[in-house]
Amino acid sequence: MNESQSESELDWVLVLAPFRRDADYIAAFLREQKIGVAAVKVDDDLSQHLGFDPAIIVVTNEALDPNTVAKIAEHLSTQPDWSEVPIIILLERSAPLAAIRSRLQSSWPGSRLLFHMRPIAPLELVNVLQSNLLVRLRQRQVRDAFERERELRLELNHRVKNILASVTSIFQMTKRGAAVDDLAREFTGRLEALSNVHTAVFEAGGEEISLLSIVSLTVAPYKSNDSNRIDFTGPDLAVTREAGTMLALCLHELTTNAIKYGALSLPDGKVKVSWTIAGSKEPVFSIDWTESDGPPVRPPTRQGYGTRYVRSALGALLGTAPTMTFAAAGFQCSAEGPVSRLMPDSKIV
Repeated sequence: MNESQSESELDWVLVLAPFRRDADYIAAFLREQKIGVAAVKVDDDLSQHLGFDPAIIVVTNEALDPNTVAKIAEHLSTQPDWSEVPIIILLERSAPLAAIRSRLQSSWPGSRLLFHMRPIAPLELVNVLQSNLLVRLRQRQVRDAFERERELRLELNHRVKNILASVTSIFQMTKRGAAVDDLAREFTGRLEALSNVHTAVFEAGGEEISLLSIVSLTVAPYKSNDSNRIDFTGPDLAVTREAGTMLALCLHELTTNAIKYGALSLPDGKVKVSWTIAGSKEPVFSIDWTESDGPPVRPPTRQGYGTRYVRSALGALLGTAPTMTFAAAGFQCSAEGPVSRLMPDSKIV
């Protein structure tokens, strides 16, 4: 590929004109018009130039020997479905148009053929080429649109599978030992928590969401009219969709347990959620859940779904299992791990 061709994959023309200096004249004129061009006279160069995917092929009738026709036919046969390379045939007035058209349509079935008589005015040739370069550009835009649609379908399929897997896991762990009424209520609550986070991520318009949004969204349904019962503080942090979903479900489970057995089961009980980021070279994320002014705390005789999920999820997310303390003054849950596990290239908002 020459320097003119390398400027853009969309804007160069392959000229096949073996007689006289036709190829040189056409190429020189097109370069003056800032159109990339490669002129080919030798048959051995044709396959190589076709391999660079010209946007348009210009052929004089003298170039239409069986070898050239066969090589172009081979090139056209390898084109993807979206591609329809315009081929402009420049004919001498004495050339048998009907016979040439019939032969080329047979050799290049479905190709985009445009026939023009020579001599052709330079302005007319430029107009033809520019309009067909635009056609080629539109073809590539259609290709890109199809590829984006395919990527979106694959992404949607992946996300739906992940959601179904999460729902299945939640159901399997919720149903263990639960009465029918409790099963329905707890399962619905967990699905709502999962749904809220997915909605928040979608509205954020990307693959990440702020940690403050996650915490606020998760505890909002439980704050009722008294906003002081659940307090949260910490620097905002952009986390991945997966990390955000996991943290939200953990906070939902801790809140649910606090309502059923802990500080939020009494009118004066309070919960504080705090998190920090320490260190600069390898920042560490720490999060603490602390309950106070609730009923006396006693270690449970068995682990329920919520406790098992929080241990498993935070351990998987941060790389270290959380510490759960059933102190008399109030239940505490603490966990820490590298910020990078929440989001590669994490940033404080």
